[in-house]
Amino acid sequence: MSKDSPALQALPSGAASALRALGSDLATARKRRRQSQREWAQRLNVSVPTVARMERGDPSVSAGIYATALWLVQRHQALAELARPQEDLAVLEAEVSQAQERYRRV
Repeated sequence: MSKDSPALQALPSGAASALRALGSDLATARKRRRQSQREWAQRLNVSVPTVARMERGDPSVSAGIYATALWLVQRHQALAELARPQEDLAVLEAEVSQAQERYRRV
């Protein structure tokens, strides 16, 4: 996706904020491990400027790079849990409401 992509321009502020927090947390994790951006760039197979952009939460950085960075800090399993159907509270609440409505009709 190019940097001037309409999808990036329409990124909801909440999503942008979450990416900035993720990037900041990854930067903190890297620093706590006393690793340089250059080391991470080599491990991620990207350039140092890309690591810097990821750490700023740039949405144009590929999801694969974020996923690999999470793997570097042994947090990749958290990524798999983000959209689990069991955690989709909006749908669960709707299902409960539908069940209650069906019960009232009986």
